[in-house]
This record gives sequence, C-alpha cells and structure tokens, in this order.
Amino acid sequence: MLSLTSEYALRAMVYLARHADDWPIPGRRIAQEAGIPSKYLSSVLGDLVRAGILAASPGRRGGFRMVRAPETVPLYDILVLFESTLKSRRPCPFGNAVCSDENPCGGHDQWKRVQQAFSLFLRDTSVRDVAAGSNGRGRKGGRKRKST
Repeated sequence: MLSLTSEYALRAMVYLARHADDWPIPGRRIAQEAGIPSKYLSSVLGDLVRAGILAASPGRRGGFRMVRAPETVPLYDILVLFESTLKSRRPCPFGNAVCSDENPCGGHDQWKRVQQAFSLFLRDTSVRDVAAGSNGRGRKGGRKRKST
C-alpha cells in the first residue's frame, strides 16, 4: 500500500522519535540502526528537511532532529511528501472511466470506506504514537481494547 520510500521515511521518523535525547543523529547511524540503505535514506532525509519536518546540522557532531515534537507530527504530514495518491483524487482503481458517488462502480462504496479509514488513521496517528506503541510502552490516550 505504501512505497518503499514512504516506509523508509516512516522508519527514520520513528527512529528519531525513539532517540530524541540523542539529537542530532547522523544519517549513517539512522540508516544502520533502522535498516535503510544509506544513499536512499540521504535522499529521504533531504526531502523531510526541505519540507520543514526535520532540521539538519552539518559537521562532525551534526545530524538530524525533528523540528516539532513527535506527538505533533501526524503520519499524514510525512507520507504526503512521498505518496501522490494522498495529494490528489485518483482515477477508479478498477479501471472505470466514470466512477463517483453519483455513478459508482461495483467496488466504489467499499473502496471509498478503505480510503477514508486510511486517511483518518494517517491524520489521527502521530509519529510518537507509532514509536511508543512499537516498543512496548503503549499509546497515551489510546483506546483500550475489550478483552474477548
């Protein structure tokens, strides 16, 4: 569902959120510890810097840091840089020339629900939510699951 570039951007951002006390962090360290090819990550980090999500400081003690606190950066703000499908309305994925709420194809209603759920997830989930949840600390303010 996501491009490799988007996955690498998310991995790098989650890594930075988990290691906020170490900022600035050199790109080569992020690449090595997050399992991302260094040259590929360099391009991704550059895009994040140009978008104002990261700041870079040069030099031997330089590296990358998040400009805003991880809890204030929704996943959408990262992925919109790399996923063209988030920027504009795409044609029907099922190949129909005309597909809309007024003239839906057979999969329109279900696909629309998937797109809306995905968009809501990206806008309501912060980098901190993902970073905290994936290392066992859980999500602050998150919904509790009912036990079955």
